Amino acid sequence: MEYEDLFRNTQLASQALGILAPGLVNAVIREVAAETLAQKDFLLIENQKDLARMSPDDPKHDRLLLTEARLQSIALDLENVANLTSPLGEVLLQKELANGLQISKVRVPMGVVGIIYEARPNVTFDVFALCLKTGNACLLKGGSDAEFSNRAIVSVIHRVLEKHGLDPHLATLLPAKREATEALLQAIGYVDVLIPRGSQALIDYVRQSAKVPVIETGAGIVHTYFDASGDLEKGKKIIHNAKTRRVSVCNALDCLLVHEDRLADLTALLAPLAYYEVELYADLFAYAALGQSYPPQLLHLAQEEHFGTEFLSLKMAVKTVPSLSAALEHIARYSSKHSEAIIAEDTQALETFLNRVDAAAVYANASTAFTDGAQFGLGAEIGISTQKLHARGPMGLEELTSYKWVIKGDGQIRA
Repeated sequence: MEYEDLFRNTQLASQALGILAPGLVNAVIREVAAETLAQKDFLLIENQKDLARMSPDDPKHDRLLLTEARLQSIALDLENVANLTSPLGEVLLQKELANGLQISKVRVPMGVVGIIYEARPNVTFDVFALCLKTGNACLLKGGSDAEFSNRAIVSVIHRVLEKHGLDPHLATLLPAKREATEALLQAIGYVDVLIPRGSQALIDYVRQSAKVPVIETGAGIVHTYFDASGDLEKGKKIIHNAKTRRVSVCNALDCLLVHEDRLADLTALLAPLAYYEVELYADLFAYAALGQSYPPQLLHLAQEEHFGTEFLSLKMAVKTVPSLSAALEHIARYSSKHSEAIIAEDTQALETFLNRVDAAAVYANASTAFTDGAQFGLGAEIGISTQKLHARGPMGLEELTSYKWVIKGDGQIRA
């Protein structure tokens, strides 16, 4: 009953959201942004308690880490969400039938959004802001790795909600223990949609175990293909950024595919990665091309398991391909359908890649690091969907809404 009461209270809180004025919603989000900066010392101290329990070598450590700069970025994202126009009430379709019935298709909230996530305290902020803006209450199930951080963040959110006379159950943080996850997966009648964010193992478990609707956010097994026509300088910058900007995120580069005609350029192409001590797992051709130039302690022969791996660290696979078609075949086999890129100057190669690759985000001559809700102008994101039903790619405000049909008549009856 402990969890059912929390679910019921959150559902009741969601039902009151429809009457909130947009100005109040925006004011609350902006005040959470301001309070986040005002309480940065408290938030960083609590975050350090979580960090102290995790090895710095753990790929999740960087995702767990909060810094003053990251809190400032979070606050800016919250401000961006407040500045966006709410999609609620948008009329998607409107028509009048021959019998005089006026039919409209109108955006409405989901209701209660549940999210299960691992060591990502920034998700707590993003989910709250996006859900409030779209008239949804949220059930937050963070991992034990971020327990102190999430509690601190939600305490800041609750302080602002209560100041404005709003129900703190609009953002309900569930206990970090596993039984709370099990309860959330079974919360039929209380949760309208459940979104998992984290490892592929977590996502698979939620998809297989949930009895409530799930929007799947997938792991990022990300490729970049350097075509025979690729520009070397563009390639160096793009590959460097995609791999090293932030290695622990799902849009980081995992596998470079290089056309065999450009193997002579591989040393120059990957020189910036050597500086950052990126370990490479290269196939025989790429290994031979790099053998005299790349630091030997960082260069390894690739095994089959290195292709299709999300490294989340300073590691990357390199695969030589004889053609664009071979690159497309490799991506089709190993991709998680998250983000894929091509570096090329040949117009036909670009168009073929963009049209053929099946992924949520497909890039031409740009870094996959841009797959992010804020970067796409969505303010923030609640996750990056790799499925095709309802939502795909970075999920912002529109993806947190459903719609209903509104029919207005003047006494019509059906024969």
